[in-house]
Amino acid sequence: MLTENAKSIVNSADEKMQDAINFLEEDLKTYRVGKANPLIFNNVTVDYYGTPAPIPQVASVTTPDAKTLAIQPWERNLIGKIEKAILDANLGLTPSNNGEIIRCVVPALTEERRKELIKKAKAAGENAKVVIRNARRDGVEQLKKAQKASLITEDVQHEGEDEIQKVTDKNVKKVDEVIAAKEKDILTV
Repeated sequence: MLTENAKSIVNSADEKMQDAINFLEEDLKTYRVGKANPLIFNNVTVDYYGTPAPIPQVASVTTPDAKTLAIQPWERNLIGKIEKAILDANLGLTPSNNGEIIRCVVPALTEERRKELIKKAKAAGENAKVVIRNARRDGVEQLKKAQKASLITEDVQHEGEDEIQKVTDKNVKKVDEVIAAKEKDILTV
């Protein structure tokens, strides 16, 4: 039976692993997969009076239809800066404006772009797995330190290590599921 000390170490490791998965899921939302998604601008920054700010913080981003993104800056003088930021971000979008609103038509993904996105998604998944493995290693080290400090017994340490391994396996499987779902989304025409 795990003691409170061992449980808190296992829970702490699990929380770090969950954070890695949450970060991965948020990151994958910003991938452009042929449908208009305002979240792709979350990582695109524009110079706002000397401070870099994400586009959604300086403009309203909407999707009038499935293939179009409309960006309405709160200040007209930002139109040029936002257009330049979109082009510099290399999202594969070409902005055009009418003096008030910037429109970006989302082109269909090419086969080459789909492969690039899948490769990028898999790399992000591997990064998440590295964070998960690091959390496992840290948890095991904490259990060993606790055992050396006589806070837990050797049996509890081994049981805690087994529990951390189970949590690690569960979270690595979740990363694989998230990546597989994104891959399916990218390949859907």
